[in-house]
Formats: sequence, C-alpha cells, structure tokens
Amino acid sequence: MKPERSGNRIRVLFVCWGNICRSPMAEFVMKDLVRWAGKTEDFEIASAATSREEIGPNGVGNPVYPPAREKLKEHGLSCEGKRARQLVREEYGKWDLLIGMEEMNLKYMKRICGGDPEGKMHRLLDFTDRPGDIADPWYSGDFDTTWKEIRAGCTALFKKLTK
Repeated sequence: MKPERSGNRIRVLFVCWGNICRSPMAEFVMKDLVRWAGKTEDFEIASAATSREEIGPNGVGNPVYPPAREKLKEHGLSCEGKRARQLVREEYGKWDLLIGMEEMNLKYMKRICGGDPEGKMHRLLDFTDRPGDIADPWYSGDFDTTWKEIRAGCTALFKKLTK
C-alpha cells in the first residue's frame, strides 16, 4: 500500500477516541521519524478524534493528557500547543491515509466520513507483523505499552511509505 500523494506530500491523519492520548502520541512519533529521515517536506501529519468528548463548549479542545505528554517528553518529543479536535467529513479528501488506533475508531471514522470508498482507513498496528488494536491508556494506565506499540506501528508505516 503506497498512497497517491496529495500534491508533493503524503498526508497522514492519526485518529483515536478523544485525541488526547494515542493519536497525538502517534502524530509526534511519526513527525520525529520523518524529521530524522530528513523528509519533513514530503509529509503532512496531524491527529484528530472521533468524539467531541475532549472539546469544550467553546470549541477549544483539551491539551494532550498529562501522562501521554510525559511519555513523549521522556523520549525527547514535545507536543506543545496540541489540542484535541474532531475529524469532520470534509477531511476525507484531504488525507491520503486515516490511521485509527483500534477497530472501534475505524467504525466511527467511517461513520463520520460516510464510508471509506478509497480504502484510506487502517489500524496503525496493521502495518506491523502483530496486527491489532492499541488499547486506550486512558483506561489501562499503561502508557509504556502504548508507547511501544505506537512506536512500532509508526516505524512500520514510515518504512512502507518510504520504500
């Protein structure tokens, strides 16, 4: 799977339930992989939520959840300024890939976008040799496993996209 480029860049959107743990972790891990490879000009990377749960009535999203922010910081990554936002239907055409963290994310992503006619939606771990869901650390509290799985998924995805 190698997506068609939107112009000169490969555009990847990571998605989870609230956009405060898994998807922002994936966003900043992937941005770091791209930066280290000297390919920042070749990619556009962002993240979003399927729900509005982390978005206030004023429309401003919550920042990255502190344990996720700390896990990123522990690995030298900053997510400063990142706030939760919800995926909207019109974005389907903007992104080459929409990467969910679990099957439930894909279900809601398809509902929001009106399906996946171009086959752009995948789970992150499906790019690894151990396909499956990434458990939500909001509930499990296990940010170490989440970090390892996201790192493995992003590394495998990056390799596939840059082959």
